[in-house]
Amino acid sequence: MKKLPAKTILSGYMEHGWFNANYNMNLYKGCVHGCIYCDSRSNCYNIENFDEVKVKENALEILEKELRVKKKKGIIMTGAMSDPYNSFEKEEKLTREALKLIDKFMYGVSIITKSDLVTRDIDVLSKIASHSSTTVNITITTADDELTKKIEPNAPSSKRRFEAIRKLSGRGINVGVLLTPTLPFINDTKKNITSIVKKAKESGADWVYTFPNFAVSLRENQREYFYEKLDKYFPGIKSRYIKEFGNTYWCSSPNQELLWKAFKKECIKNNIIYDHSQIDEFIIKRYKKEQLSLF
Repeated sequence: MKKLPAKTILSGYMEHGWFNANYNMNLYKGCVHGCIYCDSRSNCYNIENFDEVKVKENALEILEKELRVKKKKGIIMTGAMSDPYNSFEKEEKLTREALKLIDKFMYGVSIITKSDLVTRDIDVLSKIASHSSTTVNITITTADDELTKKIEPNAPSSKRRFEAIRKLSGRGINVGVLLTPTLPFINDTKKNITSIVKKAKESGADWVYTFPNFAVSLRENQREYFYEKLDKYFPGIKSRYIKEFGNTYWCSSPNQELLWKAFKKECIKNNIIYDHSQIDEFIIKRYKKEQLSLF
């Protein structure tokens, strides 16, 4: 695995980030899940050979120094750009060791991943949860594992991801589903959306979050890669994208209003949170409640 020189691991402090995050952390650069829609392939991120995973040199040493000197404690998000549980993590254990440091210095954590390998670290996540906010978001875009093989070819099956949710929930970890992106003409069906909500509830997820416009974002370089895969796996769909969206950044499902109504109805029916502000509120309230129970 190639190593990249790094001066910092954590971003600067921010208020009210996604899922209450205050810092971003990326230990790896690149990903091997092979998702055909991945935004991180966009030219604006300047990541060469995105499908090749690279590790940041001396990442743990740099992280420890940063955690030690930061003036503000907070919640560290990982997974926004590159999955922290890529296939190399099983042996490298870089994410696991980073979580141990996060625990040591009393920070919280918010993880985004498509991998069930996150369950390996339930022991460390439980320790972090004893003193700080801890959340895991599992990205699931389809309930159909055959479709998963086409749009996320190297990622664990959706079935395995739902099982990971079950394990995390069973250990009291805040866990939810990120139902994003939605690919128009591919997974933007009422059946798919409602099936994910049902399975999320059955697996013990605390929430399901999606964008109300049920969309995929497409930018330079990412769009070309996506279209190449459409030609391979979904003949005829590329021409529909070109006709419907042109060079639009947000490619929203023509069925977005119908899907949003069905999504909300299914969430309410299953008593599962879906509004982002309510998700944040749930996470904060649950953390405070657990802290009070310690006294």
